[in-house]
Amino acid sequence: MKKISHFLKHLYKILVQYFFKTLYGRITYESFNTNNKNLVINKITNKNNLTFNNTCYHVYKITNGRIYTDFVSNVSIINNNKILNNVSYQQINSQLKKAQFNSSIYKGTPNFKKKIKGKILSLTQGASGHTNYFHWLFDILPRVKIFSEIYNLKSLDYFYLSKLQNFQKETFNILGLDKIGVIDAKKYRHIEASEVYAVEHPWYSKGYIAYEAKNLPPWIIQWIRSSFLRSSDEFDVNEKIFIDRSESRFDHCQLQNNDEVKAFLINKGFSVYKTGQLSFKKQVFLFKKAKIIVGVHGAAFANLVFCSPKTRVIEIKPISHPNFVSKTISKINNFDLKMLETPELKENNNIRGDIFLNINELNKNL
Repeated sequence: MKKISHFLKHLYKILVQYFFKTLYGRITYESFNTNNKNLVINKITNKNNLTFNNTCYHVYKITNGRIYTDFVSNVSIINNNKILNNVSYQQINSQLKKAQFNSSIYKGTPNFKKKIKGKILSLTQGASGHTNYFHWLFDILPRVKIFSEIYNLKSLDYFYLSKLQNFQKETFNILGLDKIGVIDAKKYRHIEASEVYAVEHPWYSKGYIAYEAKNLPPWIIQWIRSSFLRSSDEFDVNEKIFIDRSESRFDHCQLQNNDEVKAFLINKGFSVYKTGQLSFKKQVFLFKKAKIIVGVHGAAFANLVFCSPKTRVIEIKPISHPNFVSKTISKINNFDLKMLETPELKENNNIRGDIFLNINELNKNL
């Protein structure tokens, strides 16, 4: 019975894909995209040092362009049924690949198309870009800056991305983008618009995103600071802070002895903060005013971008965790970062977390 059920589900998928390929046509791949009647590619000159690995960014404008996303691993930017290589997004087994591996090449665009009159800037990039605080600040918002180097932001009618969280709305308000509409990519997986705009990813061009995050270009960090640092909300804060990550729904980068660490740090004069319970503006103020920060690696540490020079930071992470983005931010912002890497733990299904922090080791580094 299971085999029959599996066969029927597989057959259904094939029929759905065939239907939409017949309806909207097959998507093809070209390795090199050039300007044509419907496609204009603008290169950003080297002013303001908006480059990545000494390479200039490009902004794509597609007349009557299409966007398709599976909302997880693939985003297809389409011109005349040809996928655009440098602005489409596809992660295969967590690795970034060229557009020839995009699911739309072999599955088509298996959702009914929503036609939209107006100008749309695509900001969606798959699961990492929907609600993650770090990726919002360092992946998504910099695309707005890149776009603005060529076109007037006020000319846009819509952004194409997932439904906005409160912190995302706050950043849009600060940047003066709150009057631009949002097309929800989760609700409308396949759209066509009068004009579709897309830009290359600001820093992720190959491999695994966790490894590549260490290569953040300095201009992004400087732009985030200049855009948001003066828009913080003051509140009563301690200059010695511990970032409690236990509010996260994820088990990775969690302290098994979180209560012990909190009690120890409180005794040392620290205050405990859960950044998910703070507004964006208060998070900016908290990190701006901090003199010493202790915490486990996580999205909250994106706020290190707001720290003042000479701030002391102790970041805790498992030794096997590959993300060293904090080192890049600390080098550019000139603060004192100490990385405490904890040994791998044997699996224990009864205890949440993959970190056990030796209090004596923490005390030596305070």
